[in-house]
Amino acid sequence: MSQALLAGISRTTEPHTMLRRFLALDAVVTGGNGLAYALASGPLGRLLGVDPALLLGLGLFLTAFAAGVGLVAARRRPNVTAVKMIVDANLAWAVLSVVALVVWLSPTAAGVVWIPLQAGTVAGFAALQWSALRAMG
Repeated sequence: MSQALLAGISRTTEPHTMLRRFLALDAVVTGGNGLAYALASGPLGRLLGVDPALLLGLGLFLTAFAAGVGLVAARRRPNVTAVKMIVDANLAWAVLSVVALVVWLSPTAAGVVWIPLQAGTVAGFAALQWSALRAMG
């Protein structure tokens, strides 16, 4: 991604601030998603056609993951190794979501739309975070 595009998206030209903002956005969105899955696993499970117990487990995992991402984002200079682990985890989540959709889930129409949408969002976070990390040099 170009430096100008990253600066436009993050509303800053400072690479550390870009990275922190992309990590914070990831933490907020992932945390919200995790809380929704954990607190409303029954209704969301019916809506998406996904086992509520699976959504509950995923929700708890995502909430904890978001807290970790938030801690990394809160640092003035995020740890490079931690950021790389977050990027890798986001990419793994995106790939596994699509694999799950194709291989073992039998979602409703809403689930068929939601699962790739959230996978794409998470892959987008990974791309933004990786690009900001590279911009730091």
